[in-house]
Order: sequence, then C-alpha cells, then structure tokens
Amino acid sequence: MDLTQLTHQTDIGHELTTALLVNADNGAPIAPMEMHLKTATGVLSTRDPAPEDVTHLDQVLPTMEASKTWGLHKPCLHVIDREADSVDHYRTWNAAGHLFLVRADDRRVRWDNSSYLLSELAERFRSRNQLKCVGDANFHGKPAKLWVGETRVVLDRPAKKSVGGVKSQKPGEPIELRFIVVEVRDEFGVRLGNWMLLSNLGEETASTEHLARCYYWRWRIESFFKWLKSHGHQMEHWGQHAGLSIARRLLIASMACVLVWGLMEDDSAESTAFKNVLIRLSGRQMKRSKPYTAPALLAGVHILLSTLATLEQIPLSKLKQMAELLPSLEFG
Repeated sequence: MDLTQLTHQTDIGHELTTALLVNADNGAPIAPMEMHLKTATGVLSTRDPAPEDVTHLDQVLPTMEASKTWGLHKPCLHVIDREADSVDHYRTWNAAGHLFLVRADDRRVRWDNSSYLLSELAERFRSRNQLKCVGDANFHGKPAKLWVGETRVVLDRPAKKSVGGVKSQKPGEPIELRFIVVEVRDEFGVRLGNWMLLSNLGEETASTEHLARCYYWRWRIESFFKWLKSHGHQMEHWGQHAGLSIARRLLIASMACVLVWGLMEDDSAESTAFKNVLIRLSGRQMKRSKPYTAPALLAGVHILLSTLATLEQIPLSKLKQMAELLPSLEFG
C-alpha cells in the first residue's frame, strides 16, 4: 500500500488534483488537462516532470504555467474557489500574465478612495437595487434567476504570511481587479445563494454576466468528482491500493465522465440513440420523466467498453457457442 496522510493523522488515502478544461460559453466539459495523485511515494502526474508536493494554493501557479503548453487557441481563465483568496498570489499571477477568477472571502479593499470590506460593497449593491437580472439559473435542481453587479476595487494592503507559525506582512504593488457580486434568487426574489468574485480579465473580453456564469458553472466541476467518488465509478470501492494502478484507472474513468457529460448536453438524434443503447446495457430502470442519469450512462459505457474489448479477443461466433451452454430460462 502507498496510502499517505492527508489533512490529519487519521485521514489516510490518496489525494487527487485535477485541472478540468470547461467551455466558457456554456459550462460544458472539454477534458481533464492535468491529473495529479498524491501517494506515500510521491506525486504521480500526467505532467512531466511531476509537480512537487506543495499546498493546494502553491499548486496553482505551476498549473497556470503548464497551461501555456496545452495548445489552447483561446485565452485560458483560471476559475478557483475561496481557498485561493490570497493577495500575494493575486499579485504573482497577475504579474506573470495569467487570467483568473476567484471566489473571494470578505477582505478590505480600496474603493472610491476609501477603505471598504467587500461585504460592505456587496450590501451597497443590494440596498441601492444596483444588481440586475441577467437570465435564468438553476439552484439544486430548481429554477431561479441570476443577478449580478460589478465595480472595480484596488487591493493595496500587505499580504499576510505565516511560515512555521511565525506571522509577517509582505508589502506589494497595488492591484486593480474587477469585483463582481452574484446572487441566485427564486421567483419571489428570495436570495438562495451569493458569491463575491475577483478577476483581472478585461471587460472587453468578458461581460459581468459572462464572468458570473463562469463561476456559476463550477457545480459541474463538483459533479465531475462526485461521479468519480460515488455516483458513477465508485472510486472508493475499486479495491486497488497501488497508486500507479489507481492513477491509470482514474485517467480512463475521467474520460468516461467527460464523454457522458457531453452526451447529457447533446439532444441530437444520434446522441439520443446512443444514450438509449447505454441505458439498455446498464440494466437500470429509468423514470419516464428522467430517461437518463449520469450513473446509468457511466455503467453503460463501462459495459460497452468491456464488451468491445471482449469482441477483440473472442469472435462473436465463439461467444454465441458459449452462450448455448447457458441453461435455458423459462418464465412462468
């Protein structure tokens, strides 16, 4: 076994980090661009050389640098959750020319030549009815509306550092960022969810709504890991302990997730026919109101790939002969 200690003494296992490429126009997945698996013997990675075993936040810049080698034909916007809310890292990423969109914690910034908390600016938007509805959204399967507002803020305070328990401050150049307030509201205007976002992407490249939706689509990334862990591939029940074996299987499972993701977004006749075949192979019973689910499609993909692999090794005629050995089934 090459399990490693993760967050605390009793948290033992493998840790997966993935850079998932998503279409900025509709949130549809394109492909996992990088995958790193932390084991007791080191980090197994699709990147060569493999990255160092560092904190999640310190993994971001090397991934940003690696994205330059991915051969993308459009600018790459790095969408990151609150764990990356660090003014020191903002300055580093911005100076290196990388584009980012980060969900921010409540921090103090300069706006209109005065000091404000981001939460105070967000409340100004609400109290002055400066948030505008930009279209439909979905909140835990229920219809909702997306409301957004934007201004510019300056981060000019020193970065707070803590090394070996010793706290210090690191001054840096002021950095101007777009501050975007996002709310998801129900039909009665009740706030269901809200986010405060910071980005260095220019207005000429992406509107307020576009950036808001880029973060709104993050639930799809969460779904990706949910499918791997429980709802689709049952990763924790694979029964494999060697990190290399798990890493290889993760690559195949990840591409299966991307395939199914694309199928669920495609309503064409060809895609519908393929989904029907996968559901039939899965053996799952579907509701008429919901003919497809990701776990069922993933199960169908697994059986289809296994069947195709078997047919490459054993002729169909031979399989039919084997099938004749099965006892006949009679149903009364």
